[in-house]
Amino acid sequence: MLSASTTLRVFRNLLLLVVSATAGLAPAASAQALSVQLDPAQTKIEFALGATLHSVHGSFRLRNGAIRFDPTTGTVSGAIVIDATSGESGNDGRDKRMHREILESDKFPEIIFTPKQIRGALAADGPSKLEVTGQIRLHGQDHDITLPVEAVSGGGKLQLTAQTVIPYVLWGLKNPSTFILRVSDKVTIDIRATARVSSEGTPR
Repeated sequence: MLSASTTLRVFRNLLLLVVSATAGLAPAASAQALSVQLDPAQTKIEFALGATLHSVHGSFRLRNGAIRFDPTTGTVSGAIVIDATSGESGNDGRDKRMHREILESDKFPEIIFTPKQIRGALAADGPSKLEVTGQIRLHGQDHDITLPVEAVSGGGKLQLTAQTVIPYVLWGLKNPSTFILRVSDKVTIDIRATARVSSEGTPR
């Protein structure tokens, strides 16, 4: 049987251990929500569509993008809006057909990505690898999507890169193939963006 002094010493050591462990978790628990504002002027959204003769390359412009991210829970709110009417591939005839018959951008002028969850830790300074899940609204329909994102933090800014493949035919858009020219039913999207990051109105 332990003496009273020994019991007190054991209890004190256990208490110190619990306090130390709790202190180690404190920074994560007190992490503040972050505001991320994408800069349209420093954002490139490029696409590549495979074809029998050559791949078709083009781009879209970012209209706006603002999200609020809670590092503790990974939850996200906000949206990233792409100007569907800005799509161009360097060929006027092909682009007119893309907007008239494929995107129908007069009816659906925006492509909207609404993030729901971010998995992975965002470093305060340096590189991070994240997974962003959410929904993309394309041609008036919502589709679940997960984006692998590489981020580099520094100086109150984020440099973001992401690539994904969109099965646009499966999602209900028309395949632009002709009798002579056959094109893929999937399009690859590459995104490179610069964002301003702040915490409670104060740049990181």
